[in-house]
Amino acid sequence: MFDVLARYLTEKENFTPEDLAAVKQVAIPRRLRKRQYLLHEGTVSKYNCFVVSGCLRLFRIGDDGSEHILRFAVENWWIADYESYNFGEPAKGNVDALVDSEVLMISKADMDALCQNIPAFKRMKDLLDARCFDASQNRIFSSISQSAEERYFEFIKKHPLIHRRVPLHMIASYLGVSRETLSRVRHQNVKLNS
Repeated sequence: MFDVLARYLTEKENFTPEDLAAVKQVAIPRRLRKRQYLLHEGTVSKYNCFVVSGCLRLFRIGDDGSEHILRFAVENWWIADYESYNFGEPAKGNVDALVDSEVLMISKADMDALCQNIPAFKRMKDLLDARCFDASQNRIFSSISQSAEERYFEFIKKHPLIHRRVPLHMIASYLGVSRETLSRVRHQNVKLNS
């Protein structure tokens, strides 16, 4: 499993064999079955998880009991409830596997030590944090400025791997629209392209 993370790291930065050995020493492999939870709301998110294979989601439950998907993660992506992970507070979200998945988990303490001891790891993590922030800002802007149709086609363009693997109702939840609205958008697009 670690070879996938090692390849990912060496594509991002110049890691020495010793650096990779240090990361391997703290990376905890875990297999998840479809629908198995990696994190439950109310528990502390102690690990940042690198997705080796599969597809996971971070979601919260609204007051009305509906699911609101905040993030998906496929191969070579990282996932955690970052508010909980960074501050040690109980998670507001849940993380579960949408398909059988494999992850490598690195604890907050180990992640901090890697950043302190391996400059390449810190640069990689800083870049990931910046990209995550940018993605969040762009998602907020998209939510307040674009139509459901525009958001859906932007999602398809930016995330083709996720689009093909995730049920329509979950994409609708992620986009903040009803399944009916998303079905209508897709149906209208099929008519226009026929």
